[in-house]
Amino acid sequence: MNVSTETASVQPDLEPVPDPDPEAAPARRRWLRPVAALLVLALLGVGATLFVQGRQLRDTPATSNHALTDSAATARVAGDVSSALGKVFSYNPRSTAATKESAKDLLAGRALQQYASLFGQVEKQAADQKLTLTSQAVRTGVTRLSGSSAHLLVFLDQVYEREGKTATTAAAQLSVTAELRGGHWRIVDITSR
Repeated sequence: MNVSTETASVQPDLEPVPDPDPEAAPARRRWLRPVAALLVLALLGVGATLFVQGRQLRDTPATSNHALTDSAATARVAGDVSSALGKVFSYNPRSTAATKESAKDLLAGRALQQYASLFGQVEKQAADQKLTLTSQAVRTGVTRLSGSSAHLLVFLDQVYEREGKTATTAAAQLSVTAELRGGHWRIVDITSR
Protein backbone atom coordinates (compact mmCIF):
# COMPACT_ATOMS: atom_id res chain seq x y z
CA MET A 1 0.00 0.00 0.00
CA ASN A 2 1.28 3.30 -1.03
CA VAL A 3 0.68 6.01 1.59
CA SER A 4 1.67 8.99 -0.50
CA THR A 5 -1.00 8.43 -3.13
CA GLU A 6 -3.76 8.23 -0.54
CA THR A 7 -2.68 11.53 1.09
CA ALA A 8 -2.64 13.36 -2.19
CA SER A 9 -6.17 12.34 -3.01
CA VAL A 10 -7.55 13.55 0.40
CA GLN A 11 -6.24 17.16 0.19
CA PRO A 12 -8.95 19.75 -0.37
CA ASP A 13 -9.22 21.85 -3.46
CA LEU A 14 -7.78 25.34 -2.69
CA GLU A 15 -9.48 27.30 -5.43
CA PRO A 16 -11.41 30.39 -4.34
CA VAL A 17 -15.15 30.03 -4.15
CA PRO A 18 -16.85 32.48 -6.45
CA ASP A 19 -19.40 34.96 -4.97
CA PRO A 20 -22.87 33.77 -5.90
CA ASP A 21 -24.01 37.38 -6.64
CA PRO A 22 -21.13 39.68 -7.73
CA GLU A 23 -23.40 42.78 -7.64
CA ALA A 24 -24.37 42.25 -3.95
CA ALA A 25 -20.99 43.39 -2.54
CA PRO A 26 -21.34 47.10 -3.53
CA ALA A 27 -24.94 47.10 -2.25
CA ARG A 28 -23.77 45.77 1.14
CA ARG A 29 -21.14 48.51 1.34
CA ARG A 30 -23.77 51.14 0.53
CA TRP A 31 -26.00 50.31 3.51
CA LEU A 32 -23.04 49.70 5.84
CA ARG A 33 -21.89 53.33 5.65
CA PRO A 34 -25.14 54.90 6.94
CA VAL A 35 -25.37 52.28 9.67
CA ALA A 36 -21.80 53.04 10.76
CA ALA A 37 -22.52 56.79 10.69
CA LEU A 38 -25.66 56.29 12.83
CA LEU A 39 -23.69 54.19 15.28
CA VAL A 40 -21.03 56.93 15.62
CA LEU A 41 -23.72 59.60 16.13
CA ALA A 42 -25.44 57.46 18.75
CA LEU A 43 -22.17 56.99 20.63
CA LEU A 44 -21.49 60.73 20.52
CA GLY A 45 -25.01 61.44 21.80
CA VAL A 46 -24.63 59.01 24.69
CA GLY A 47 -21.21 60.47 25.53
CA ALA A 48 -22.58 64.04 25.55
CA THR A 49 -25.51 63.00 27.74
CA LEU A 50 -23.24 61.28 30.25
CA PHE A 51 -20.94 64.33 30.31
CA VAL A 52 -23.84 66.70 31.06
CA GLN A 53 -25.21 64.42 33.77
CA GLY A 54 -21.77 64.16 35.35
CA ARG A 55 -21.46 67.97 35.42
CA GLN A 56 -24.86 68.24 37.08
CA LEU A 57 -23.78 65.83 39.78
CA ARG A 58 -20.64 67.89 40.47
CA ASP A 59 -22.34 71.31 40.22
CA THR A 60 -24.94 70.95 42.94
CA PRO A 61 -25.93 74.00 45.01
CA ALA A 62 -23.93 72.64 47.91
CA THR A 63 -20.69 72.41 45.94
CA SER A 64 -21.13 75.90 44.46
CA ASN A 65 -21.69 77.41 47.92
CA HIS A 66 -18.19 78.41 49.04
CA ALA A 67 -19.48 79.00 52.57
CA LEU A 68 -19.36 75.21 52.88
CA THR A 69 -16.01 74.68 51.19
CA ASP A 70 -13.81 77.78 51.69
CA SER A 71 -13.32 78.48 55.39
CA ALA A 72 -10.88 81.37 54.86
CA ALA A 73 -13.25 83.30 52.55
CA THR A 74 -16.17 82.53 54.87
CA ALA A 75 -14.27 83.84 57.90
CA ARG A 76 -13.26 86.97 56.02
CA VAL A 77 -16.77 87.92 54.91
CA ALA A 78 -18.17 87.14 58.38
CA GLY A 79 -15.50 89.30 60.02
CA ASP A 80 -15.90 92.22 57.59
CA VAL A 81 -19.70 92.24 57.88
CA SER A 82 -19.64 91.89 61.70
CA SER A 83 -17.18 94.77 61.98
CA ALA A 84 -19.20 96.94 59.58
CA LEU A 85 -22.45 96.36 61.47
CA GLY A 86 -20.75 97.21 64.76
CA LYS A 87 -19.54 100.51 63.29
CA VAL A 88 -22.74 101.64 61.57
CA PHE A 89 -25.03 100.66 64.44
CA SER A 90 -22.94 102.24 67.20
CA TYR A 91 -23.02 105.96 67.97
CA ASN A 92 -23.10 108.52 70.74
CA PRO A 93 -24.44 112.09 70.74
CA ARG A 94 -21.00 113.50 69.84
CA SER A 95 -20.05 111.01 67.09
CA THR A 96 -23.06 110.71 64.79
CA ALA A 97 -21.17 112.43 61.95
CA ALA A 98 -18.37 109.84 62.15
CA THR A 99 -20.93 107.02 62.17
CA LYS A 100 -22.61 108.49 59.10
CA GLU A 101 -19.26 108.65 57.26
CA SER A 102 -18.48 105.04 58.19
CA ALA A 103 -21.82 104.02 56.71
CA LYS A 104 -20.90 105.62 53.37
CA ASP A 105 -17.76 103.47 53.23
CA LEU A 106 -19.27 100.22 54.51
CA LEU A 107 -22.76 100.23 52.97
CA ALA A 108 -23.92 100.44 49.36
CA GLY A 109 -27.09 100.18 47.30
CA ARG A 110 -30.35 99.59 49.12
CA ALA A 111 -28.66 99.23 52.52
CA LEU A 112 -27.15 102.73 52.24
CA GLN A 113 -30.51 104.20 51.21
CA GLN A 114 -32.31 102.51 54.11
CA TYR A 115 -29.64 103.60 56.54
CA ALA A 116 -29.64 107.22 55.32
CA SER A 117 -33.41 107.56 55.75
CA LEU A 118 -33.39 106.06 59.25
CA PHE A 119 -30.20 107.67 60.52
CA GLY A 120 -31.55 111.19 59.97
CA GLN A 121 -34.15 110.51 62.67
CA VAL A 122 -31.62 108.76 64.92
CA GLU A 123 -29.22 111.71 64.72
CA LYS A 124 -31.83 114.09 66.15
CA GLN A 125 -32.89 111.68 68.89
CA ALA A 126 -29.30 110.88 69.89
CA ALA A 127 -28.56 114.58 70.48
CA ASP A 128 -31.91 115.38 72.19
CA GLN A 129 -32.00 112.29 74.40
CA LYS A 130 -28.22 111.98 74.89
CA LEU A 131 -28.47 108.45 73.61
CA THR A 132 -25.53 106.12 73.09
CA LEU A 133 -25.94 102.86 71.21
CA THR A 134 -23.27 100.17 71.15
CA SER A 135 -23.79 97.21 68.81
CA GLN A 136 -21.74 94.05 68.64
CA ALA A 137 -22.21 91.01 66.44
CA VAL A 138 -22.28 87.97 68.71
CA ARG A 139 -22.98 85.34 66.05
CA THR A 140 -22.49 85.58 62.32
CA GLY A 141 -23.31 82.76 59.95
CA VAL A 142 -22.61 82.81 56.24
CA THR A 143 -25.49 80.97 54.62
CA ARG A 144 -24.35 81.42 51.01
CA LEU A 145 -21.06 82.54 49.49
CA SER A 146 -20.39 82.50 45.77
CA GLY A 147 -17.78 84.60 44.03
CA SER A 148 -18.42 88.20 45.00
CA SER A 149 -21.78 87.76 46.76
CA ALA A 150 -22.60 86.59 50.28
CA HIS A 151 -25.74 86.10 52.35
CA LEU A 152 -25.40 86.13 56.12
CA LEU A 153 -27.49 85.80 59.24
CA VAL A 154 -26.21 88.04 62.02
CA PHE A 155 -27.20 88.23 65.69
CA LEU A 156 -26.39 91.53 67.37
CA ASP A 157 -26.36 92.56 71.01
CA GLN A 158 -27.21 96.24 71.35
CA VAL A 159 -26.77 98.31 74.49
CA TYR A 160 -28.78 101.57 74.75
CA GLU A 161 -27.61 104.12 77.28
CA ARG A 162 -29.29 107.41 78.09
CA GLU A 163 -27.37 109.86 80.20
CA GLY A 164 -28.25 109.29 83.84
CA LYS A 165 -30.29 106.11 83.23
CA THR A 166 -29.59 102.40 83.42
CA ALA A 167 -28.40 100.77 80.22
CA THR A 168 -30.81 98.52 78.35
CA THR A 169 -29.71 95.52 76.32
CA ALA A 170 -31.61 94.24 73.31
CA ALA A 171 -30.97 91.62 70.67
CA ALA A 172 -31.37 92.00 66.94
CA GLN A 173 -31.37 89.43 64.16
CA LEU A 174 -30.49 90.58 60.65
CA SER A 175 -30.37 89.01 57.21
CA VAL A 176 -27.53 90.67 55.35
CA THR A 177 -26.43 90.59 51.73
CA ALA A 178 -22.86 91.70 51.01
CA GLU A 179 -20.86 92.15 47.81
CA LEU A 180 -17.12 92.16 47.30
CA ARG A 181 -16.25 95.53 45.77
CA GLY A 182 -12.72 96.82 45.38
CA GLY A 183 -11.36 94.04 47.59
CA HIS A 184 -13.71 94.91 50.50
CA TRP A 185 -17.03 93.41 51.52
CA ARG A 186 -19.80 96.03 51.45
CA ILE A 187 -23.27 95.48 52.83
CA VAL A 188 -25.88 96.02 50.10
CA ASP A 189 -29.04 94.87 51.86
CA ILE A 190 -30.17 94.53 55.47
CA THR A 191 -33.44 93.00 56.59
CA SER A 192 -34.56 92.77 60.20
CA ARG A 193 -35.89 89.33 61.12
